[in-house]
Amino acid sequence: MVLVGPPGAGKSSVGAVLAGRLDVPLHDTDAAVEAAAGRTISDIFVQDGEAAFRALERAEVLRALADEPGVVSLGGGAVMQDEVAAALREGGHRVVFLDVSIADAASRVGFDASRPLLVVNPRAAWTRLMDARRPTYEALATVRVHTGGKSVEQVADEVLAALEVAG
Repeated sequence: MVLVGPPGAGKSSVGAVLAGRLDVPLHDTDAAVEAAAGRTISDIFVQDGEAAFRALERAEVLRALADEPGVVSLGGGAVMQDEVAAALREGGHRVVFLDVSIADAASRVGFDASRPLLVVNPRAAWTRLMDARRPTYEALATVRVHTGGKSVEQVADEVLAALEVAG
């Protein structure tokens, strides 16, 4: 199962609950990129630029989709890379789009310097990102679950139920 969605949708926290319930590992590609680089994503953006981060992200996501069992949580922008979108479409992955409103996302993660694409005018930037990314999230998704106003456990329940219905 692969979790996609914008910052603040709950990919990491819902992924952890799902992995626990399914007794499988969770692989967070953002955390893997940070571990491999020995720096935060924000530092990679600032020091090397977005293109460098996206190259690291792409390599890690493609590796994870091919090699990691269990639940894989992708960074919000990973799906916008053609190679990643193709791997999700063609790889037989069950893709879960965790959808969230800007109000819920802001209350969960805040919009601070740890989110490099949201540093300047975070609410407007988040809205622009979602406007650009939503069609891709929707096109790649096996199922879509709204996370707003729900506990992590409730979202996990809905994900599992939706995937069961989707087959």
